Amino acid sequence: MNFQAVLFDCDGVLVDSESITNGVLRDMLEESGWTLTPAECMRIFIGKAVKDERVLIETRTGQPMTEDWMLRFRERRNIGLVASLQAIPNAVDAVAKIHALYGGLIACASGADRFKVELQLEKCGLMPYFKDFIFSGHEMPRSKPAPDVYLAAAAALGVDPQRCAVVEDTVTGVAAGVAAGATVFGYSPAEAGHDAPNALRAAGASVIFTDMWALADLV
Repeated sequence: MNFQAVLFDCDGVLVDSESITNGVLRDMLEESGWTLTPAECMRIFIGKAVKDERVLIETRTGQPMTEDWMLRFRERRNIGLVASLQAIPNAVDAVAKIHALYGGLIACASGADRFKVELQLEKCGLMPYFKDFIFSGHEMPRSKPAPDVYLAAAAALGVDPQRCAVVEDTVTGVAAGVAAGATVFGYSPAEAGHDAPNALRAAGASVIFTDMWALADLV
């Protein structure tokens, strides 16, 4: 495989944020009348933008998902991230190595809002590698699993999407990378918060790996 650029998802690939974000979401859904276990909440919402799940949330809570509710969710989420967020093990070293190998042709293409992505990259020491190439699904016509955010990242780097490696850890994200025409590497460690290897393969991931440090050799 001969790639010209590497495009990274953020949550669950670069930063260990899923348990924090989903914990806040679970608590707020319970306050609104929909009780889920942490595992159930993770299974339903992992890899998805909360704003895109409005119909489901309103159906299960019986309450409108207002802009005020979303603002409070983001405020509580951000407080949790600032307090507890850490990088995925070996992610910083792997990104540094890949950034050097590819002459800076890497990007972060996330389904999350830009404020969250930039907050997380700054906190975990990853911003220097991505600062000029950060893309948010909230700013695209369509969110993942549509390919828009990956197509935008490839275009900004001046690279054909088919010559890009995409790094994802959820079925939703893998589907987005495949739809963009990229080769997708599925990160699936044993810890909770990542989709299983068989699910990532079924979604179209070409390679499954469990240690971020191995990625530099794979791409």
